[in-house]
Amino acid sequence: MIRIEDTDRVRILTLDRPDALNAFNEALYDATCEALIDAAADPSVAVVVLTGTGRAFSAGTDLVEMAQRNAGGFVNGKHGFPGMVDQLAAFPKPLFLAVNGLGLGIGATVIGFADMVFMSTDARIKCPFTSLGVAPEAASSHTFPALIGRQRAAWVLLSSEWISAQECVELGLAFKAVAPDDLMAETLRHAKVLASKSVASLVESKRVLLAALGDQLDRARERENEAFKLLLGGPANREALTAFAERRDPDFAAVDARTAGGGTGDKAGDGGQSA
Repeated sequence: MIRIEDTDRVRILTLDRPDALNAFNEALYDATCEALIDAAADPSVAVVVLTGTGRAFSAGTDLVEMAQRNAGGFVNGKHGFPGMVDQLAAFPKPLFLAVNGLGLGIGATVIGFADMVFMSTDARIKCPFTSLGVAPEAASSHTFPALIGRQRAAWVLLSSEWISAQECVELGLAFKAVAPDDLMAETLRHAKVLASKSVASLVESKRVLLAALGDQLDRARERENEAFKLLLGGPANREALTAFAERRDPDFAAVDARTAGGGTGDKAGDGGQSA
């Protein structure tokens, strides 16, 4: 589910559901959350690197579980998506991403919580919220505009289009695009520079860097959760998941025509979830 390896005060967390493109089910959300809690508390860990195995970094939330959630009777994990995002937002030590492949949903929006992002030149990301009939998550409605500006963030968050590694660097979502075979070596080279420093100094330096954000992350997440609660399980989201299962493109124009004048229609929303 998640592999943990330590090297020279750097802890590497590797998402390990390759058959599901490292999509987050409740078990993986819980495992990643626990790994972040442990790394934050471990005095021998100075820096954390998060990466994936196989051809994907993470395909986001497992859409099979999203459909089950909409159907009712779904059992939440101990931490789930909200708990993992809590830990990402509060993580006190430098957090690096080594984006080895496809990153969708939380596999893309996690960038907003990273201190440094390295991407394989073969990697690309997508924020598929509008293609799923939902809204942005993981405070990306704040972190992405802060990183790359409102218009660029609007395109990334609203278009559901793929963004290449080189585009991520040019936009400011990533620090470097690296040849696939060199990705971990280059990420670790930078991580070990920081890991050679005092942990207390790293923690305080990160704290003051983020202090200007104040409660903006929390407020962004509250707004996003309300939007998700409104849309999850609604007509557009149901059409998106049905289309996914039927291997076709969703017909949102038909959905909008059916629901015109009647709001979002019936839904089975559960705030605080992710795409």
